Formats: sequence, structure tokens, C-alpha cells
Amino acid sequence: MTSKVDEALGYEQARDELIEVVRRLEAGGTTLEESLALWERGEELAKVCRRWLDGARARLDAALAEEEAAEETGGE
Repeated sequence: MTSKVDEALGYEQARDELIEVVRRLEAGGTTLEESLALWERGEELAKVCRRWLDGARARLDAALAEEEAAEETGGE
């Protein structure tokens, strides 16, 4: 479940933090417990990014549908 703080993160903030989490995991040198916590945080950040991307896709699809409808009716 995502926290209120995660819901308030912008796409770029979540993406940048996710990049840092992945970098830390790939670098190694963390305990199993730290690695699990990082992985869980990464999963939450990925969900935040996915919600932003899904929302952007829906907005683009709606705008394109409106444009197509306007063209079909002869309006601009």
C-alpha cells in the first residue's frame, strides 16, 4: 500500500529516487534487511511512476479522441 507521502511525489521525484534505490542495490554492500527494505521501497516508487504514466497516457488518449471527434464532425 502506498503512503500519502508517496502519493504526493511527482513523477520525476519518484523516478529519481527509484534510480537511486536501484543504484544502491546494484552496488551491493548492504545487509539482507537493508536490501529487502530498498527493494520494497523500489516497488512502491515503481507503482507511483506507473500511476503517473498511466494518467499521462489516459490524458493523451482523451485529447486524441477529442481531436478525432472534431475532425469527423468537421470542427476544429
